[in-house]
Amino acid sequence: MCSVDQVAAGRMARVLLPVGAATVVMFVALLFFGTVDLPAGDVWQALTGGVPANPAASLIVVNLRLPMACCAFLSGMALAVAGLLLQTTFNNPLAGPSILGVSTGASLGVAVMMLLLGGGSAVGVAHYAGALVGAVAGSAVMLLLLLLFSRLVRGNAMLLIVGILLGYLASSAISILNFYATEEGVHSFVIWGLGSFSGVMLADLAVFGPLILLTVAATLLMVKPLNALLLGADYAESMGVSLSATRNRLLLLSGVLTAVVTAFCGPVGFLGLVMPHVARLTLATSNHNRLLPATALWGGFSGLLCACLSIFAGNGGVLPVNAITPLLSVPVIMYVIVNRDKISYFR
Repeated sequence: MCSVDQVAAGRMARVLLPVGAATVVMFVALLFFGTVDLPAGDVWQALTGGVPANPAASLIVVNLRLPMACCAFLSGMALAVAGLLLQTTFNNPLAGPSILGVSTGASLGVAVMMLLLGGGSAVGVAHYAGALVGAVAGSAVMLLLLLLFSRLVRGNAMLLIVGILLGYLASSAISILNFYATEEGVHSFVIWGLGSFSGVMLADLAVFGPLILLTVAATLLMVKPLNALLLGADYAESMGVSLSATRNRLLLLSGVLTAVVTAFCGPVGFLGLVMPHVARLTLATSNHNRLLPATALWGGFSGLLCACLSIFAGNGGVLPVNAITPLLSVPVIMYVIVNRDKISYFR
C-alpha cells in the first residue's frame, strides 16, 4: 500500500511536470518570437555564440528577449511566493503583495525618484538604479510602519486593515506628486505603472536575478513556522514558534520580493494573489513543503504566460502586463470566492 506521502508526491509530480514542461516551452517561445521577425537559425546562432546572418539578431535575442524571459519567470515566481507568505500569515485568502500597502509604498518611492527628483529622465542602468533605490526605500518605510503598528494592534485582521489604509495614503501621495510633476515625468511614471517585463536589460538582470533568487531561497527556511501557523496561533506557540518574530520575517521577505519586482517591472497586479490558490487547488494541500515550490513554479509559469500574451496579442507591439493579468486572474479569484465552502484547504 502507498503511504500518504507517496500519494502526495505522485500527485505533485503529475501536476508539476506538465507545468514545468509548459514553462520551458513558453520560455523558448519568448526567445524565438517577438516584435521583430527573426529566422530560427539566426536565433539559434545568437544563443550559441555563432554569427547570425542578421547582425542585429544577437543584440535582439541576447540583450532583449533573453532578459525579458528571465524577468517574466522570476517576477511571477517572486510575486506568487510573496502572496503565499501573506495569505498564510494573515490566514486570509484575499491577501496579496499589494494588500498591505507594500507594493504601493514601493510605487511611492519610485514616484519620488521619477517625479520629484527627476529620475524619470535617466536611462538604462541609472534609471533602474534610481527606481530600485526608491522602491526599496518606499517598501522599507511601509514595512517599518507595519512593524510599528504590529506592536500597537492585536490580531492579523486589524494589521491587514492598517496595511490597506497605509496603501491609500501612499496612493494619495502619488496622485499629489503626479499633479505637480512635469509632463515628461508624468509620462515616464505612467508608462512604468502599466507594468512590463520587456524593459529589463542584460546588465539589469545581473542585479535583479540574484536579489529574487536569494530571497526566494530564504523563504524555504520558513516552511516549518508557516505550517505551524496553519494550525492556529496557540498551536504555533506551543511548538516554540514566536508569532511576532515569524510575522516580521514573513513581512520582510514578502516586502523585498514585491519591492524588487516593482522597481524593475512596475506594479504588476494579481499574480501574487491568484497563483497560491492555483497551487493549492492543483495539489489539494496546504503543506508548505510542497506548496511553496509549487507556488514558485506556478508563479514563474504565469509570468511567462503573461509575457507571451503581451507579445502575441500586441499586433506588432507589447501590451502592458497589467492589461493581461486581470483577464487570467479574476476568474480564478471569483471561483475561489464562490466555492470557498467547498474547497478543502479552507475547512
